[in-house]
Amino acid sequence: MTKDQDKPGDEKEYKTSWKDSIYNPRTGEFVGRTASSWGLIILFYLVFYGFLAGFFCLTMWVMLLTLSDDVPKYSDRVPNPGLVIRPMSLDIVYNRSDAAKYNQYIQHLDNFLQRYNDTEQASNELCLAGEYFEQDATEVEKKVCQFRRSSLRLCSGLSDSSYGYAEGKPCVLVKMNRIIGLKPLGDPYINCTAKRDVSLQLQYFPKEGRIDKMYFPYYGKKTHGKYVQPVVAVKLLLTKEDYNQEITVECRVEGSDLRNNDDRDKSLGRVTFRVLVTE
Repeated sequence: MTKDQDKPGDEKEYKTSWKDSIYNPRTGEFVGRTASSWGLIILFYLVFYGFLAGFFCLTMWVMLLTLSDDVPKYSDRVPNPGLVIRPMSLDIVYNRSDAAKYNQYIQHLDNFLQRYNDTEQASNELCLAGEYFEQDATEVEKKVCQFRRSSLRLCSGLSDSSYGYAEGKPCVLVKMNRIIGLKPLGDPYINCTAKRDVSLQLQYFPKEGRIDKMYFPYYGKKTHGKYVQPVVAVKLLLTKEDYNQEITVECRVEGSDLRNNDDRDKSLGRVTFRVLVTE
């Protein structure tokens, strides 16, 4: 037997391969670590991330204790409300002879005024006109002043279910956005003008477009769930000469400390819409 020949009892030299980097059968390592090593690592990260999750939950719980369910602690909303109109369109275009063209506007107004129905408002409070309706902070559910749909008269949809659209004298409802705690000074009212040389005849409901202070302040959606904003209906008394031409109308809240002339925010205290009625 030569020296180069293997002896019968000698073990063959183990050859490594790329598979050993995943699982090594000699050492029992998986991806370079033993089972005990992997167990310690998993245990460490479970404890570490469990601590982070617990600390996060604790800080959130402490923060929530400082917040009120009714009034936001911090608010980036402007202190002055914007104006919006119903129907929900800034371009009111229709043919007065074709009901299909203006039925969408009638439907918008019908849906919006459901909460103002006299039957719905009968359970609300008869408040003192011209006075803020301030309520005790301890009251869980705030009371609501009545705003009856019938007070909009020709624009209520009760005496004229088309809100004047069929006769070519459409009604537009103007309301202010809700702002918690807002108490406007003075005697606010809505004033609308047409942006043209010839004035446009308008009719307001309630009278003179007044927004009574008894509907302020607003206490928030949770405690003031039945609250409805005061609405001013503006009836555009269009004549035959006004048909077939676009008229731009701007409405502003006047008579109070509420801002309506901020060039950086065109919807602050005002709203502009266009009307085009054809025959």
